[in-house]
Amino acid sequence: MDTTPSLARDLAALGRVTEGVSYESVLRGITEAVARGVPGCAAGTAELWQEGRVMLTASHSELIALTDRERDLREGPSREALSSGRPVVIPDVMRDARWPRYAATAVRHGVRSVLVLPIEVERAVVIIGLYAVRPGVFAGGGSLMTMLAEQVTVVLANLWEFDDVVTGAAQMQEAMAGRSVIDQAKGIIMSTSGCSAEAAFDELRRVSQHHQIKVADLAKLLVTEHQNKHGGNRTE
Repeated sequence: MDTTPSLARDLAALGRVTEGVSYESVLRGITEAVARGVPGCAAGTAELWQEGRVMLTASHSELIALTDRERDLREGPSREALSSGRPVVIPDVMRDARWPRYAATAVRHGVRSVLVLPIEVERAVVIIGLYAVRPGVFAGGGSLMTMLAEQVTVVLANLWEFDDVVTGAAQMQEAMAGRSVIDQAKGIIMSTSGCSAEAAFDELRRVSQHHQIKVADLAKLLVTEHQNKHGGNRTE
């Protein structure tokens, strides 16, 4: 199947993950890229199946309704591609006898031919659907599937790596904030009881274990209570 040079370029651009990029925006970018870059393709869908959950995007809103209908029917080209792991082609939905209820819905939405490509990646499966308003637009799809598999794998790998980095940074910030509030709580205990820093931490840990609460959460409660009390005394 022929593609335009813009398809590879648009897909490659999706791999440059930056802050603000989401799974939804990447999937929508894929649908828009195939709609522009595959001759005869009028619209596209992309489903990300991960850990039993699915995220669906489409280049045109009508295809959301068509895909939702297919999911309700539990039959159709996307369901077949997901279960078999192989591409599914419908040269003409009006002449295809496999899924008549799906075909009736597709025709109502102006769809005449369909190509669905399943792509397995490390953590998920991506189902990409291509839709045309004329019959006989899609054939085979082997070379297109190879290109999409390579680019989608790179895009998602970059997105997962970016998420891991962001999550790691957030966890580090949380840990630093937790240490800061624990130090504040230790200071409050030391000032009120005259004990050492080590003894103050031991007291925090003892109380947290007794009440089954994290040391950082207990420290935050203590600091907040102290600040409220201190503020109240200042206003008197």
